Amino acid sequence: MPDTVIPCPTPPSLPVAGRAARFPLRRIFCVGRNYAEHAVEMGHDPQAEPPFFFTKPGDAVVPDGARIPYPPATHDLHHEAELVVAIGSAGANIARASALSHVWGYAAGNDLTRRDLQAAAKSLRRPWDMAKGFDNSAVVGLLHSAAGEGAPQGRITCRVDGQLRQSARLTEMIWDVPAIIAALSLLVTLQPGDLIFAGTPSGVGPIARGQTCTIEIEGLSPARVMVV
Repeated sequence: MPDTVIPCPTPPSLPVAGRAARFPLRRIFCVGRNYAEHAVEMGHDPQAEPPFFFTKPGDAVVPDGARIPYPPATHDLHHEAELVVAIGSAGANIARASALSHVWGYAAGNDLTRRDLQAAAKSLRRPWDMAKGFDNSAVVGLLHSAAGEGAPQGRITCRVDGQLRQSARLTEMIWDVPAIIAALSLLVTLQPGDLIFAGTPSGVGPIARGQTCTIEIEGLSPARVMVV
């Protein structure tokens, strides 16, 4: 490595189920409004547009079981339960039929959102960055290897202090995982270490200080976070 004028930050990474080795992280891409009921919930027509994306920094990731401070500059922190797709091989202009060959694995995730900041940004036609890409805003459970299998198809749920808030089947996504990868790869060259948050179903809502939020997806480890 070359000499640097300040110490190099520790690269972010995720723990992997059943392995000591970790999955290094590069970038985080998130799909907006990928469930019809959630699109309607947010005041949009679910059939009116192709998939669109926003980003979070890689070091916004926090692992399952983390305790995080209530984020600054908001009074309306929301949970968003999502399937997380981990990219294992690079590609651009990826065909839908071969998209899953670029996937290393999957995890449960929580796209934490400062909803009041997002609403203000929307009203002023400004970017969402500070509503979505803040510190500790990407909760991700243990990463599970895809091992050549298809994308998860089971139920995704969110509970806050045990109370069910969100529940849907992953098959209800407007754009499935191959479609998401194909669309995103037209905009950027996907690289190993990239994560894709695949969108949230309806039922998003607030998390208060002292509450624990748990995201579960059938066949994957949970993604739990406590806001303190």
